Amino acid sequence: MQWEIHGERQIYSNPWVNLWLVDVQQPDGRRWEHHVVRMRHLAVTAVVDEQKRVLMMWRHRFITDTWAWELPMGLIEADETPEQAAGREVEEETGWRVEGVKPLIYGQPANGITDSEHYVFRADAATYAGPPTEKNESDRIEWIPLADIRGMIDRREIVSSGSLIGLLYLLLDEATAV
Repeated sequence: MQWEIHGERQIYSNPWVNLWLVDVQQPDGRRWEHHVVRMRHLAVTAVVDEQKRVLMMWRHRFITDTWAWELPMGLIEADETPEQAAGREVEEETGWRVEGVKPLIYGQPANGITDSEHYVFRADAATYAGPPTEKNESDRIEWIPLADIRGMIDRREIVSSGSLIGLLYLLLDEATAV
């Protein structure tokens, strides 16, 4: 069943997030204003080396006051493709340069309230280019064995949705590779 949209109005805007009220009518006839958060879209990259390790960052997120491991990720700028953003973010946040990325999975982590496209990529080679230029992203950058990822997820050492969907799909790819 599809909801009918009668109109919408923006009630807050900044360069990262926009809040809208959308006049919707549900299939049962109920009509009301639904809050919608529209966010800039995100590129995430799972960089895997020849030793079957994935490049990750240990970082603090002040909103939830938690520490966890994350894949390199960041906002897609208006003048770049998701693939270009993925490569740029890896180098800015980790200091490692990828030669190319290939699509791994696409997701909308909370599509009942937000429009936040997550483009997740895989890179199978990286070269160290120097220290990260983004100084506020992480405390540590490490190559984590893929064999350790499931336990880290179970212990809530990896919690961000972009990292989770990318890593789980990566593990699925590895488990089903012929």
